[in-house]
Amino acid sequence: MKIKVGVIFGGETVEHEVSIISAVQAMGFMDDSKYEIIPIYISKDRIWYTGSMLKDIEIYKDFDDLKRYAKKCVLFKKNGGFYLQSTGFFKRMISEIDIAFPIVHGNNVEDGSLAGYLDTIGIPYVGSHILGAAMGQDKVVMKQVMAADGLPIVPYTWFYDSEYLTFKEDILKDINKIGYPVIVKPATLGSSVGISVVKNKEDIENAIGEAMQYDVKIIVEKMVDHLVEVNCSVLGNYERQETSVLEEVLSENEFLTYKDKYIGGSKVKGSKNAMNGSKGIVATDRIIPARLNDKMNEEVRELAKKTFKSLNLSGVCRIDFLIDKQKEKIYVNEPNTIPGSLSFYLWEPTGKSYTDLLDDMITIAIKDYKKRAKKTYSFDTNILSNFNGLKGSKGVKGKLGYTKK
Repeated sequence: MKIKVGVIFGGETVEHEVSIISAVQAMGFMDDSKYEIIPIYISKDRIWYTGSMLKDIEIYKDFDDLKRYAKKCVLFKKNGGFYLQSTGFFKRMISEIDIAFPIVHGNNVEDGSLAGYLDTIGIPYVGSHILGAAMGQDKVVMKQVMAADGLPIVPYTWFYDSEYLTFKEDILKDINKIGYPVIVKPATLGSSVGISVVKNKEDIENAIGEAMQYDVKIIVEKMVDHLVEVNCSVLGNYERQETSVLEEVLSENEFLTYKDKYIGGSKVKGSKNAMNGSKGIVATDRIIPARLNDKMNEEVRELAKKTFKSLNLSGVCRIDFLIDKQKEKIYVNEPNTIPGSLSFYLWEPTGKSYTDLLDDMITIAIKDYKKRAKKTYSFDTNILSNFNGLKGSKGVKGKLGYTKK
């Protein structure tokens, strides 16, 4: 009997289209002799759809037309099983699902929101759980955790948009102390959306304004001199981690832009194409393996594993690094908890095909689910049987202010 895998993708996020590309690509590589693949698409207005036609990338060029054929659905638990049910007045079961496979990117989905929903239902799912997903999406929180665990990170500061509007001069002084050039980023977005390189203080306010269009929390980081960007994919869970080959990412710009990642042409050859001409993140120019000496190569791999464990990650993640090539200094940049194309191209040189990678991810999720099922999460006792009500408590008043981060 085949395992029924519900592949969830889309969502209300600026990375909506990137999620579609990654998911359709992955569904094309899944072993259909072992898995029954059930696509579950979340539209930008947060409505869930299912239907076999959702496996075709061409469909999404005019999704308004697709809505007439795809079925609106909800996911829920009933009698120990997990089901997709149609919406509307006449509800009916569409299909049963054994395990969910989120392939989502960005806010409202990858940031732990979807993981929390799946945990609430109780369905097993592939990838990081709430804590890891949330930390992996928030560039400020992840840096705070990495710093606490002794991982090397670049100097940075951060602030909320409301703080900037009230305490702009103090924040600009903090940025000056870091020293230009800097990179300004929305704290919880991916795919290089809203990011700017700023070389002098005259341009910093425009860059902050750009980032504030996308997020309430902004992070400003020192730009690394003699920069080389290197990525390493990690497969596993808290018990065991396996690393891929490293890639050196090339860009004509000072950082890897959205266009570099998803629109530009590719110099990577030999990968099966499941998307009728679109290669997703594989469209980026890259050198595999990265041009690092053996010592630095091993250091990056070990830092990737440590970052993976520190941030409570699971499944396949891609850890991105910034290297000062002249000083041979390595900094952990950020993790991608659900990387574009699931970083399959970094595993192919190790002998692990994309199909094998997907199989490993599902296997890890099933084993993790079985281990978690043995833990105690609730008690049979009813403490409310002797409940006598709540006593009043005084509120706590806060004080508005900006604290240097």
